[in-house]
Amino acid sequence: MGNRKMQLSENGLAYLMVLPAMIIIFMIALWPVIRSFWYSMFELQLNHPTKNAVHLKYQLDVERYVDTQFYINSSFKTLAKSVEESKANEVTAIKAQLDTLHNNLMKLDGFSSRYETVKDLLDSFKPVNDEKIRYFSISKKTAQQYLNTIAEVTEQLQKLSEKSDDPAKETASIMEDLRVSILKPNFVGFDNYLYYLDELKIRNGELGRLGKALINTFSFTFVSVFLELILGLGIALLINKSFKGRGLVRAAILVPWAIPTVVSAMMWQFLYDGQTGIVSAFFAKLGLVKNPGILLTTKGGAFFSIVFADVWKTTPYMALLLLAGLQTISAELYEAGQVDGATKIQQFFKITLPLLKPTILVALLFRTLDAFRIFDLVYVLTGGGPANSTETISVYAYKTMFAQMDFGRGSTLSIVVFICISLISIGYIKLLGADILRGQDK
Repeated sequence: MGNRKMQLSENGLAYLMVLPAMIIIFMIALWPVIRSFWYSMFELQLNHPTKNAVHLKYQLDVERYVDTQFYINSSFKTLAKSVEESKANEVTAIKAQLDTLHNNLMKLDGFSSRYETVKDLLDSFKPVNDEKIRYFSISKKTAQQYLNTIAEVTEQLQKLSEKSDDPAKETASIMEDLRVSILKPNFVGFDNYLYYLDELKIRNGELGRLGKALINTFSFTFVSVFLELILGLGIALLINKSFKGRGLVRAAILVPWAIPTVVSAMMWQFLYDGQTGIVSAFFAKLGLVKNPGILLTTKGGAFFSIVFADVWKTTPYMALLLLAGLQTISAELYEAGQVDGATKIQQFFKITLPLLKPTILVALLFRTLDAFRIFDLVYVLTGGGPANSTETISVYAYKTMFAQMDFGRGSTLSIVVFICISLISIGYIKLLGADILRGQDK
């Protein structure tokens, strides 16, 4: 009984010691994913005046509303003076609708004090930085009545302006500012995911943009990682041998990997240039390409260019990881193999590969995850072109989030990347065997 209590206390202590690490992992790794998932549930567009923030309720932008009131009063005074006497009553009736709307808002609990606070700030030429002051929550019914009134007033003003009445047109245009001062809830649930699910379908013989981006990403990942594994293993076997200048060779091999990716991409962009590029001219002389200009201007040429540049840069990283695994294999095993009459090829397949399997798993896992998230090399070399033929899912997410300022759908794409990476990790562990990570002491 005492041993059991002692074991329980030890387990509790162990969990307590692991708890800080779990909290750090949650904050660093999982929290950004959770936030991205949260944003993906909204129609969040930073370049849209009513969708540039998360809104769960109907809200009134008090700053915009207060600022518009001055222009409305001034515009209606000008309009009343410019119209014919027969239309003066009509202008008064239209303004009465807006006055009624304003009075109804002022009757809302807490709105009048908020209105005066914001008005004082604007009159003092001070910005309204506090969102708790700027936005006022209202009910759906109030918001709908507000929008209906604005729509009716706008329609009436447009009828007044049919005879090219400039003051009426100007007043009607101000109504748009009143309309966008209402912020609707932009929670869309899983609509963004359904939107991208639709992009995975084939329509008119063509796959959607997300489908093409996924195919480009998986194709690049498979080809580049396969070549890097083969070349990296060959280089690792070579520099694992004892020869003069081995240290210098090891250091030289790591130079491509040490160069920042953006710098490397810019360098390869010059080398691939159809007019002045050395590499493109060399490939053309060898007959690998028809002319030097196709490397960055055609689908096949651009794909080859990206893979070639990535293999050149990251093969040393793969070789370094595999070299570390080779260093752990005892030389006595090879000596025993020679005594038993095993050839070099037999030693490679019977000794090197089986003992190198855990290292290969780690190397493949790291490189596959890194290759699947490729962004900077593609963005600098081709920008995803030509015609999105080399656009990866990371480039697609960047364009959606920062070029189009659509953070809702951009966050959705980041979640798609997270799901793909998780599936790849699980697949590697299942395929090669999770037990190799526990060691081979069973």
